[in-house]
Amino acid sequence: MTVSLGVAVAFREWYAALAFLVSGGVTAGVGGAARLRFLDAPNPLTKHGMVIAAGGWFVTALFGSLPFFLTAHFTPPSVAAATAAAAGFESSSLRYFRHPLHALFESMSGWTGSGLTMAVHEPTLPRTIQWWRSVIQWVGGVGVIVLTVAILARPGSGSYTLYESEARERRIHPSIVSTVRTVWRIFLLYSVLAVVAMFVAIRLSAYGSDLSLFEASWQALNHAMTGLATGGFSVTDNSIGTYNSLIVEGVLLPVMTLGAIAFPVHFAVLSDRELGELGSDLQTRWLFVLLAGGVVFLSAQNLLFVAGTGSLGRTVDLPGFLGSYLSTAQVDAVRDATFQFVSALTCTGFQSSPIGDWSEGGKLVISGAMVVGGAAGSTVGGIKIIRAYVIAKGIRWQFSRVFLPDTAVPTAQVDGRTLSGTEMSREFGEAAIVGVLWLSLLAASSLVLVNVAGPEFTYADALFEVASAQGNVGLSTGIAGPSMHPLAEAMFILNMWIGRLEIIPVLVFGRALLFGLRP
Repeated sequence: MTVSLGVAVAFREWYAALAFLVSGGVTAGVGGAARLRFLDAPNPLTKHGMVIAAGGWFVTALFGSLPFFLTAHFTPPSVAAATAAAAGFESSSLRYFRHPLHALFESMSGWTGSGLTMAVHEPTLPRTIQWWRSVIQWVGGVGVIVLTVAILARPGSGSYTLYESEARERRIHPSIVSTVRTVWRIFLLYSVLAVVAMFVAIRLSAYGSDLSLFEASWQALNHAMTGLATGGFSVTDNSIGTYNSLIVEGVLLPVMTLGAIAFPVHFAVLSDRELGELGSDLQTRWLFVLLAGGVVFLSAQNLLFVAGTGSLGRTVDLPGFLGSYLSTAQVDAVRDATFQFVSALTCTGFQSSPIGDWSEGGKLVISGAMVVGGAAGSTVGGIKIIRAYVIAKGIRWQFSRVFLPDTAVPTAQVDGRTLSGTEMSREFGEAAIVGVLWLSLLAASSLVLVNVAGPEFTYADALFEVASAQGNVGLSTGIAGPSMHPLAEAMFILNMWIGRLEIIPVLVFGRALLFGLRP
């Protein structure tokens, strides 16, 4: 908030500056008082760590909503209208954040890297709020790893830690602090490279060629931050679809993919300069397999849809130096399938196509990608590749045991490790429990949503929207927005919170609220 106060001063947005000053003061006051009150608290056990993580993430979103809420109330309507007019719009989306539920929704979506938004027209927001949306996604993408490693990691707690049990049971360094610092160094390096690449891509696009150097830099900075953090917030009116550029989409494909690869793999590649690590790591290998297979399958689905309807509603726009336009609907279908599937599986949520107009089959394919997500130990949401792999491997292993003789000693191979029957049963059980809970919440939430979303939306739309919120993705068929039912909005806040923490810590937190932490 202090850094963002500096952004407000730099842009002379004095009402936003006051909002961030008050927000920072309130947050620091409450946090400082709590710290002084509990200086003599004992070291936390695992159950305490889960309560700290779940409660901490929710309180972070709660305090993070103050800049949205206060800026909306401090800024006079005339000033907000002038900002909107300068961006070419009649009204400002800042007004939506006057509602506390909308402000909390935006904050939770930001910190959890979800990307669903209450801002109908992002360019109408003050620069400071645009920055705040991007920076909370950038910090939140790495923050979940920091919380897990620093608070929840413990030997044998497979389902509850991202780093030790799902990232090949190894840290980057023996020290947790050194590991966290290395993660941030890697993230900063990739962020700088992503900003430069996005700036060049935007300037080469037809849309970006008309922008000033500052505006192109601003858009590159924000999109690079939220793309690498697999968050998906945008500062343009139609997300990445605003550019309608193959170069911009092409640059974002590796940026989003980098965010979905576990940080230990990045460290191994950067430190040893050995690209073979990408193929030897189970999660990374399956990430590429799923990306390739999903793009092919979704492209086929879109091509069938195009054959019946004529198009997906857009044309391909190549940069001028590459030639003229390719406007065939078939090329458009493959292009959209490629970008949107990568955006979904990496849980980024950038949108280049009106997915609400897609076929039900296309929406379900994207929903499946959002449920699975990328690699554990990265910035993504979803069930995670390693957990889906363990569940599939465990089901196959359970069937194979039926045909073994009674004297056999069952073992299983998982990511180069040989597990005993007891170890495999434990890992399979932990993965299956989280998977079942995740899917149960998905089904229940989609049933609630389909009944309050409106008659124009189908169950496929509702399932898609819930998968996007719970998987911390941000793609939308049009349900999420300031006009949505308050029950659905509150439910989405819960979905995003639970999805980021992978359910178990939130259940422990709920039990602690109801019954305390006694056994």
